[in-house]
Amino acid sequence: MYRNRSRKLFIIAALAAALAIIIFQGDTLRAQTDEMYKKLKVFSDVLSIIQKNYVEETKPEDLIYGAINGMLRTLDPHSSFLMPDMYKELQVETKGSFGGIGIEISMKKNILTIVSPIEDTPAYRAGLKAEDKILSIDGESTESMTLIDAVKKMRGTAGTKVTISIIREGFFEPKDFVLIRETIRIKSVKHKRLDDDTIGYIRLSQFQENTGTEFDKALKDLEGGAKPIQGLVLDLRNNPGGLLDQAVTVCDAFLEDGLIVYTHGRLPGQDMSFTAHPDHARRDYPIIVLVNAGSASGSEIVAGALQDRHRAVVLGTTTFGKASVQTIIPLDDGSGLRLTTALYYTPSGRSIQATGIVPDVIVKDRTAPVGDGKRVMPIIKEKDLKGHFEPAGKPADTGTPELKKEEQGRELEQTPAPEQEEAEKSGDDEDPQLTRATQLLKSWNIFKKMDAQNPPAKDQ
Repeated sequence: MYRNRSRKLFIIAALAAALAIIIFQGDTLRAQTDEMYKKLKVFSDVLSIIQKNYVEETKPEDLIYGAINGMLRTLDPHSSFLMPDMYKELQVETKGSFGGIGIEISMKKNILTIVSPIEDTPAYRAGLKAEDKILSIDGESTESMTLIDAVKKMRGTAGTKVTISIIREGFFEPKDFVLIRETIRIKSVKHKRLDDDTIGYIRLSQFQENTGTEFDKALKDLEGGAKPIQGLVLDLRNNPGGLLDQAVTVCDAFLEDGLIVYTHGRLPGQDMSFTAHPDHARRDYPIIVLVNAGSASGSEIVAGALQDRHRAVVLGTTTFGKASVQTIIPLDDGSGLRLTTALYYTPSGRSIQATGIVPDVIVKDRTAPVGDGKRVMPIIKEKDLKGHFEPAGKPADTGTPELKKEEQGRELEQTPAPEQEEAEKSGDDEDPQLTRATQLLKSWNIFKKMDAQNPPAKDQ
């Protein structure tokens, strides 16, 4: 009797505790909702006051779009609002063509800065360089201009003119560059053979809708030549990223199975994992991946996956360090929202957010900007962007596959000891990183032949 009464009292107490939690959560949610509505009323009041009292007549659309832009600016540097025309341009850009001058830009200390000019474009031919500061566009100062507004002003119909004012190290005063816009068709995949046709070379400039298909064609072309390739250089330098699924497709070409990348967000639906499939010819030749500070996002996914899975040697300098995933959400009025919804992790569970991929072999790029010879110009990376996410640890309980024991602890192996760093080679090499990559692949094949010709002696 006493035991049953104790059990009933325990159940009643448990139910009461659960009810208290529900009521508390409900009260908390209600309080948060009430607070949000109060703030929305403030927003509505300000909007009304501006419309009634501002010195000039205003358009509600401009005010609301401006407020949305301001709201997103409080988040991270990669979340942004895309007005209808910008949203359309984004859709065009992922297909590989748009009207413009051909530069990648970013904000550094609130100054509009060129990350890199795109090869064979008006900007490239005019001599614009990485780290150039854009002071004005068509006479309008960029001091308070957003990144999106700057892109909007520089893009336009092919054949039209745009003037940008540039300051760089060594300039005593700003210099105007008058550029004629062109239809920028970015071929995301270029390939050729190196070193007496024995080494394949593929350059990926970004990850567009058709990158995976173009990459597969390039690989087959290289592999189908008169001489079989004995190694591959995969050049991801200054590749700013692009579509996640295309980066995964590139990795899949070299892996038979196992994890490529996984994402982790605040909501369960944002947790995804991508694995390789054995649906292609097996490729056993050695691979070297070239990276630098301009390699970001999708290119870091490829480098990180091939590095973690011990399928390639990464060579160059530490990458940009962007490990966030943006989802493009269309809105009813034709505008769009680019929102950071998750962080991604390499197969070993490491996040390269704000740290980047550290190469296995560090070789400095001679073509990198070096200032006036007295000072080295700083290179923009994710960690330099205002509002960036801090380096993230491995998410708990993601349900992602465990790596084999020999693959665990790969993160501890990433930072090379000082003696591993390669000094810039003397001589006339225009591209020391590519030169070093081909030298390593040649050495690799020489030792491979020696092993085949001199098998280990057996015990008698």
